Amino acid sequence: MANSRERLPVISDGLPSQLPDIDPGETSEWLESLDAVIDNAGRQRARYIMLRLLERAREKQVGVPALRSTDYINTIPPEREPWFPGDEHIERRLRAYMRWNAAIMVHRAQRPGIGVGGHISTYASSASLYEVGFNHFFRGHDDPGGGDQIYFQGHASPGMYARAFLEGRLNEHQMDGFRQEFSHSGGGLSSYPHPRLMPDFWEFPTVSMGLGPINAIYQARFNRYLHSRGIKDTSNQHVWAFLGDGEMDEVESLGAIGVAAREELDNLTFVINCNLQRLDGPVRGNGKVMQELEAFFRGAGWNVIKVVWGREWDPLLAADTDGALVNLMNTTPDGDYQTYKAESGAFVREHFFGRDPRTRKMVEHLSDDEIWNLKRGGHDYRKLYAAYKSATEHTGQPTVILAKTIKGWTLGSHFEARNATHQMKKLTEDDLKEFRDRLFLDIPDEKLDKYLPPYYHPGKDSDEYQYLMERRRQLGGAIPRRVDRSKPLALPGKEMYAQLKKGSGKQKIATTMAFVRLLKDLMKDKNIGDRFVPIIPDEARTFGMDSLFPTAKIYSPHGQQYTSVDRELMLAYKESQQGQILHEGINEAGSVASFTAVATSYATQGEPMIPIYIFYSMFGFQRTGDGFWAVADQLGRGFVLGATAGRTTLNGEGLQHEDGHSLLLASTNPAVVAYDPAYAYEVAVITEDGLRRMYGENPENIFYYFTVYNEPMVMPSMPDHVDEEGILRGLYRYAPATLNTEGAPKAQLLASGVALPWALKAQQLLAEDWNVAADVWSVTSWTELRRDAVEAEEEALLHPDGEARTPWITAQLADAPGPVVASSDWMRAVPDQISRWVPSDYTSLGTDGFGASDTRHALRRHFKVDAESIVVATLRALAKRGEIEASVASDALAKYRIDDVTAAPPGETGGAS
Repeated sequence: MANSRERLPVISDGLPSQLPDIDPGETSEWLESLDAVIDNAGRQRARYIMLRLLERAREKQVGVPALRSTDYINTIPPEREPWFPGDEHIERRLRAYMRWNAAIMVHRAQRPGIGVGGHISTYASSASLYEVGFNHFFRGHDDPGGGDQIYFQGHASPGMYARAFLEGRLNEHQMDGFRQEFSHSGGGLSSYPHPRLMPDFWEFPTVSMGLGPINAIYQARFNRYLHSRGIKDTSNQHVWAFLGDGEMDEVESLGAIGVAAREELDNLTFVINCNLQRLDGPVRGNGKVMQELEAFFRGAGWNVIKVVWGREWDPLLAADTDGALVNLMNTTPDGDYQTYKAESGAFVREHFFGRDPRTRKMVEHLSDDEIWNLKRGGHDYRKLYAAYKSATEHTGQPTVILAKTIKGWTLGSHFEARNATHQMKKLTEDDLKEFRDRLFLDIPDEKLDKYLPPYYHPGKDSDEYQYLMERRRQLGGAIPRRVDRSKPLALPGKEMYAQLKKGSGKQKIATTMAFVRLLKDLMKDKNIGDRFVPIIPDEARTFGMDSLFPTAKIYSPHGQQYTSVDRELMLAYKESQQGQILHEGINEAGSVASFTAVATSYATQGEPMIPIYIFYSMFGFQRTGDGFWAVADQLGRGFVLGATAGRTTLNGEGLQHEDGHSLLLASTNPAVVAYDPAYAYEVAVITEDGLRRMYGENPENIFYYFTVYNEPMVMPSMPDHVDEEGILRGLYRYAPATLNTEGAPKAQLLASGVALPWALKAQQLLAEDWNVAADVWSVTSWTELRRDAVEAEEEALLHPDGEARTPWITAQLADAPGPVVASSDWMRAVPDQISRWVPSDYTSLGTDGFGASDTRHALRRHFKVDAESIVVATLRALAKRGEIEASVASDALAKYRIDDVTAAPPGETGGAS
């Protein structure tokens, strides 16, 4: 645990230049000593001594400026490499089998009639990176410590399938189903790591580049959180993230590395496969990406281990007494390194070593083939083992391993280091033969079919298979493997929700505050209270959640070591090592990553936790939608709340804060159950149902999203005629028409969220001013209504001879007379989702366009969604049906002046900031 170790100083690399020289004589002696080294042994020797002193100073935490980058050589010198405990011959053979099977699986997926593609070269470059972990470090779910979490690089998935094939977890038929998830008999294999598609195999979806790094960081942090709160001992678990050097250009890849250093997550290791190539070409053709990444991570406070060169370079570097070779390594750009491996040994001799007569002489005893076989460090098992062992033993900092490799390594000259290698999906007959020979595989030429060359398995009686399986038995079982050992939670009864269902009496509260009140009660529940994890991106006071600070407290691995300025206040900001709240700062991407870790804890840790992520509505599905898709992919469960929702409700904030479209974005995610509740009792019913569906006896892999508002209003009690089914299905009649005039025109007003009071006022105006009887319906979920209707149509398509099921929206409005007018604080496309299934004339009003700062009544008049605009729209719809004179709508327009923003009746205008 971080809090049981000596912490790094807050300022680790500062030079105390303001301090006086208390011993000038001693200082002079040190400077004279340095001068003597330079004069007698040269600058290179002096440089070495200075670097060695800096290294020792950092080890002793003296606090001198750290190097942001080091020479382009291995961080761990040969003399500090540990003894390698494995059978290197067997492990080399296993890597050969897996390289072959991974490439052949992709190649066979290109057979005629299939042609689904795949990526060969990423795993070819990273096979050793993975195998050193599989055979010596990665702990499975059956390990006594709980097992590690491993984020595999998405494009390397063929290698994981190849290992599972050797282990017997996948057979040839399944391997041939790569990227054919529907058409392949018995089901196929997903193209990338995907828990939703392969829920017993993959744990983490990582191919959406940049999300793997940030999610790994927050997973490691959440592991510490669980341990600190006493929920689970995670002290022996490690998080590994395998990433590409091109992937590190994604903002999310580097954006949270400061969090890992600040919280001293030494349970986290990044392994960056530096094959120097993106999808199209070099990552840094004119630069050096490993040096750049080293500077980033060192500057952020990480422990950095570079694995640049294989063991064949050790004698050359040992002979480099004047630093000529290291100078060449330092000054050669990545574009040239890529070219060297696409050429020949003679080319490297001339264009690399030949640039300096001293280095040319160093390799004159080597043949061109020997020069060509000078490997990169990411392909050297011993160098990698040393790096991994050092990373797992390092304390106080997260570690990044920068391993230099060749994209497409061993696949042949057509693949290795070529710019187009990422897009190459199959091998020619000559490629197959060269690949086989390079891997020393016993496969005769006649079996190298052009389309279906064979997979290779040494047999279950072979030494290789026995070694493979024994290593995994020692390390806690096969991986990747997803295991759900969680149990249903004991959920609170109906009485927990009774208070919200009673309404707020005479007090005006917003639905945001209604939910927070419910959350506070839920967190006191003796069975599940400690399972709730509020996640807040620095807006707790806006949402009224600062009331949780003194009791639940904010999680900090170091507690609160300062004197809080508001310590004497009732709602003081309080941090604790056992804090329940994850307060993420101004960091929505990190908040979603935390939500992901908490939402999937039931599987990763066997401990169901209930994340409550509440955020400024605009900064959810718009800003971090990709993260929410990853939650769905990873089968996450929990609640996300878009607070301060709507385009006119957060009125003072203006364009970039006013949200009129998140419900539409949320509707595209199949795992999201989205609601737009109007009143507190709807919030209560929806929350209760969400807990049942996600944490009850038969948990579903969904997560709930509902929008809550900051506009206060008197919350009514739940009407007697309203049942929960309508609330949960998405539509129910809230207020039947009060006008009793026989023969009066009829209409149906649909509204969601904060728009329901506008519809109720419109109902009153229609009755009093225009003799129109209108029913008011609360639409709690436009999305659920649409999904129900789409499912009914799909059922009918598959059963054309049967009686089609009537969608909920159609059935509810079937006997409701008159036109239907829908309104909300969202753009028209949100209510328009259901238009096709409404059995009457349908008109929608919405807040299309950009937001703006003004009073609420002015904004609603501007967007034509206020009560008076609803009235005019309803009268116009009635006129189109011929039920009233066309002039009536014109009269209403003139009466209410809905084209004039200044004529809007004042209402609630307060906003939040």
